[in-house]
Amino acid sequence: MDKIAVLIPCYNEEKTIAKVVADTKKALPEAVVYVYDNNSTDSTAALATAAGAVVRYEYMQGKGNVIRRMFREIDAQCYVMVDGDDTYPMEYAPEMVEKVLLHHADMVVGDRLSSTYFTENKRPFHNLGNSLVRGTINRLFGCEIKDIMTGFRAFSYGFVKTFPVLSKGFEIETEMTIHAVFNNMQIENVIVDYRDRPEGSESKLNTYSDGIRVIGTIGKLYKDYKPFGFFSLLALILAVIATVFFIPILVDFIRTGVVDKFPTLFVCCFVMLAAVQAFFSGMILSNMALKNRRDFELRLNMIQGKIKNDDVD
Repeated sequence: MDKIAVLIPCYNEEKTIAKVVADTKKALPEAVVYVYDNNSTDSTAALATAAGAVVRYEYMQGKGNVIRRMFREIDAQCYVMVDGDDTYPMEYAPEMVEKVLLHHADMVVGDRLSSTYFTENKRPFHNLGNSLVRGTINRLFGCEIKDIMTGFRAFSYGFVKTFPVLSKGFEIETEMTIHAVFNNMQIENVIVDYRDRPEGSESKLNTYSDGIRVIGTIGKLYKDYKPFGFFSLLALILAVIATVFFIPILVDFIRTGVVDKFPTLFVCCFVMLAAVQAFFSGMILSNMALKNRRDFELRLNMIQGKIKNDDVD
C-alpha cells in the first residue's frame, strides 16, 4: 500500500501533463504519481512517462470510468486526485494530505469557487452551472459544500474502497460529494487558487450535455439516497393535480346534485391513488435506505480494521 497516491485522469493533455507531474513531485516528493490515459490520441502517455509518472490505461471512455479503474487498482493511505490540465496549483496538495492522514478526513475538497474561479474561468455558463449545482445539492441534502464540481480532491482509503462508481462521465464529482454527505463522512475544505487552461489546451467538458447529465444525476441520487423526500414531493404534486381537477366536479355536484364529468372524476381518483402509493413507497424505500446506511457502516468498519492490521504487520 502506498502512503500517498496521486491520481491524474487524462485525455489529450500533452500541453500540460509534464508540468502537472513535475509540480506534483515537487509538492509531494514521497507520493507515487499515477497517470491514467483514457484513449488519448496525442503524446500524453509518453510525456507523463518521461516526467516520471506511472502510466496506466483505461479504454472505456469517460472520466467516471477512469476513476472507477483507479480506485479499483490503487491501494493507498491517502489519495490525491487532480486534473491533468494544470488548472490547480499543486502547492495546496500537502495541506489536503495532512487533513486526510492527521485529521482523519474522508474527503478534502479543493475549493475553487471561494477564490479565483469566477475571474479566471472564461466560460460564463460554467460559472452559472457550478453555482446552480452547489446551491441545489446543499439545499436538497442539507449540507454546506463549497465546491461540488472541483477536480482537485483528497480521499481516505475508506472513502475510495466504499465508493460505488456509477457515473461514466463528468457527473462523477457530483456523485462523490453526495456519497460523502449522505454517509456522514468527514468532509474538509481547502481554498485553492484556480487558473484557466493555458493557450492551446481545450476543456473536455461540454457545457450543455454534461450539465444536463449532472442535473439528472442529482435527481437520481436524491431519489436513491432520500427516497422519502423524493416520493413525498411526487405524492404532493399528484395530490395537488387531483384536487385541482376534483374541486369543480365537487362544486357542480353540490349545486346541482349531478356529476356531469365522470371520466374526469375517475382520473382524479386514480391520480390520488397514485399519490398515496407514492407516499407509502417513499416510506418503504426510506427504511431500505436506512438499512443500506447500516450496512455501509459495517463495511467501512471492516475496511478501517484492514488498514490497522496492515499497519501492524
